[in-house]
Amino acid sequence: MRRIMEGLRGHGAENIQHYKMSEKLISIGDDYWIENEAGGKLFYVDGKALRVRNTLIIKDLKGNELFKLKEKLLRVRDTMDILDANGKTVATIKKALIAPLRNRWKVEVTDGPEMDIQGNILDHEYKIEAGREKVAEVSKKWFRIKDTYGVEIEPGQDNALILTITAALDQMVHD
Repeated sequence: MRRIMEGLRGHGAENIQHYKMSEKLISIGDDYWIENEAGGKLFYVDGKALRVRNTLIIKDLKGNELFKLKEKLLRVRDTMDILDANGKTVATIKKALIAPLRNRWKVEVTDGPEMDIQGNILDHEYKIEAGREKVAEVSKKWFRIKDTYGVEIEPGQDNALILTITAALDQMVHD
């Protein structure tokens, strides 16, 4: 992965952050680590089993809860809330009602710009944008390792939130 990311840096991407995630077809009760480009563990995704609603908790290396993902029940379309450690909703992810050619999702951020997600979510090939600006890109093409995909986050973003959005999409699409 380091060689791939070094190649990306050669194209003006000095401050872009890169992460490696596992495509485990996440189900409730599955736990996994989100790693940086050097293979260091940064965030822990704790899948809570035996809950009425799908719940994932994103933790830092010290075990502190950063975000909690909770699926909303009885909705016309897929919806998941992202809560901070205090239980306050910081973002809501919703699937677009009509998306004829590609998967489309919206992320309503409480204290930030609305984000659009388009691409092939199921195959981990999509972009996250706020307005016309790219926020992040997710792709399996950067790895030869089966069941692994990368997340490339633009400078100035809340990396933990973007990775939480990625984990939420994985949960919602592969559930």
